[in-house]
Amino acid sequence: MIRAPLPTWLAILLSVLGVLSMFVVYGVLSNRQTQKNETQKVIPGIQAFKEGAERMFAPQGSDDNPKPSMLITDLRATYWRLFLGLGLGVILSIVVGIAMGAYRWIAAPLAPLISFLAKIPPTAMLPIYFVLVGTSQTMFTTMVALGVFFTMAQSIYQSIVNDVSDDAISKAYTLGGSDPEIIYEVIWKQILPATLDAIRLQIGPAMIFLLAAEMLVGSAGIGYRIRMESRVLNMSIVYIYLAILGFTGLLGDWFLVWVRKKLCPWYSK
Repeated sequence: MIRAPLPTWLAILLSVLGVLSMFVVYGVLSNRQTQKNETQKVIPGIQAFKEGAERMFAPQGSDDNPKPSMLITDLRATYWRLFLGLGLGVILSIVVGIAMGAYRWIAAPLAPLISFLAKIPPTAMLPIYFVLVGTSQTMFTTMVALGVFFTMAQSIYQSIVNDVSDDAISKAYTLGGSDPEIIYEVIWKQILPATLDAIRLQIGPAMIFLLAAEMLVGSAGIGYRIRMESRVLNMSIVYIYLAILGFTGLLGDWFLVWVRKKLCPWYSK
């Protein structure tokens, strides 16, 4: 039947089989491609992954001027840009989204504008970012922050309109609540679970925006490294970086789910 529940052991078993099947399929494809061409690097084998990992962790620079490994340098650059841009975008979207949901005189001019800008792909606005803020750290932060801001502010605004009733606000005023108290106690607490879910949904798009910028103008970072290594078909390194991106998204998602369970135990979704 549709949506029929599964026993826990069966759900875990099917999940493990799904992951194992991916590795089996990759192993078969890699072995077949290697038999055709022993020097192929498009679907590398275990030895190629080992060599790629050694190169990623190898110290850079010289003995007199040692530098962090390639992996550490790229992760440091990408994660700093991602966390800073995503953090600024989330804070700005929460402030503006709540303001629009709380006061109609703010929503009237901003809601149509934000709705329009949310439909423009941030990657299409890359030339504008280049012209306005250059290609420095500011550009990466601005692109990620604005990339998530318009969509998330619109989501928060709609959440307030749909989930917070006028009766709840009227009752809070009747009990003597001030505007800041009502915004925090009635509006914010009621939309907090939806806001955390909206942040979860923005992790993937934020990484897309950042990687697109790094591939074009970055001199360090995961996007830059993927572009450079794919040019010479060092796909073992590319696949490892892609796996790191996947685990980054999963960890961020799991962390936000854990935060939601702690802060909003009544929310069952």
